[in-house]
Amino acid sequence: MEITSGGAIFVAVVAARVLVPLAIPRYPLPAMLAALVIDGLDQTIFQTFTNLDLSGYQQYDKALDVYYLSIAYMATMRNWTNFDAFGISRFLYYYRLIGVVAFELTQIRALLLVFPNTFEYFFDAYEAIRIRWDPSRMSWRLLIGIAAFIWIFIKLPQEWWIHVAQLDATDLIKEKLFGVPTTASWAEAFANNPIVLVVVGVALVVAVVAAWWVITRRLPPPDHPPTFHADANQPKVDEDKIEAVRKRRAENLVDRELLEKIILVGLVSIIFGRMLPGVEASPLVIAAGVAIVIVVNSAISDFLVRRARRLGFHSTTRQFIGTVAVNVAIVAVGQLILNVLHGPTLQHALVFVLLLSVIVTFYDRYRPIHIARFGSGADPPD
Repeated sequence: MEITSGGAIFVAVVAARVLVPLAIPRYPLPAMLAALVIDGLDQTIFQTFTNLDLSGYQQYDKALDVYYLSIAYMATMRNWTNFDAFGISRFLYYYRLIGVVAFELTQIRALLLVFPNTFEYFFDAYEAIRIRWDPSRMSWRLLIGIAAFIWIFIKLPQEWWIHVAQLDATDLIKEKLFGVPTTASWAEAFANNPIVLVVVGVALVVAVVAAWWVITRRLPPPDHPPTFHADANQPKVDEDKIEAVRKRRAENLVDRELLEKIILVGLVSIIFGRMLPGVEASPLVIAAGVAIVIVVNSAISDFLVRRARRLGFHSTTRQFIGTVAVNVAIVAVGQLILNVLHGPTLQHALVFVLLLSVIVTFYDRYRPIHIARFGSGADPPD
């Protein structure tokens, strides 16, 4: 019974980590913060309510981090109206992705300090500004300053704390602040040193008052009423222009978008390959397999896009289902011809298929929006 209930909790938490990020493109800040909170609480939930062995969960945790950050990166293509901000976020995203791959291949934890996850907080900062202000007015200097501040003063200390020093915040709080053993309950900790709660409460009140003063007195007047929806209070990109970009891109199989998809999905798949038990393929084999699947997938996708009006290929849901079907067929054919996937390995291949399909679907839907928004002058021609 304990195993069953523990397994159910594990599935529920992992399902939340998979499903919540799907809301990031339309509700960027709340969905991103929800994903961050779930990421921060998952192991605490497992330790409190289950007896599961969590020794291998670190790999799952890192892979699921990459998953929701990938969706956030593609949401910038859909939503961001400041081209400089997009360029900075793209660099920060791929810089971190390369660092995670390097860590998975070497297990050198210091690499996560060298390649900090600055992208996530930069994304949050941009989206927080967009709640009340027009982010397209932010200058390049301001954006670089925000990224540098996050990198130096927030992420470097955090990455050192988590990945180099490997300190547990919960244990440290119980031992140093409340003066109780790590095995004590939170009720016992609070009872042992209640003054800590008073100090924390006062600090929170001061922080809220200070933030309110800055927002109402020091920041420029807001440009629009507050909103969390990505499509509110920003210029809409003409649908005909987006469709024209899709049609034009579909005429050429080999282009910058195909190369980026191969790199993006290849790096993410290598990370997931390190996560899944029983996957013995080398990173090079995984990357080559992903490249083949992406090329075949893109060829079929381009064919369908050219006939989109007849097939009704405008829905993201339909495109995702179609992409999954195409990729499952590719994996099935590969299994029959090469006899590489067998037994439990097929389960891992299907995980790759779903991962690949989500990323490719979002990329194919949102990259044309980015190109249509900024025009040929923003992106150099292929």
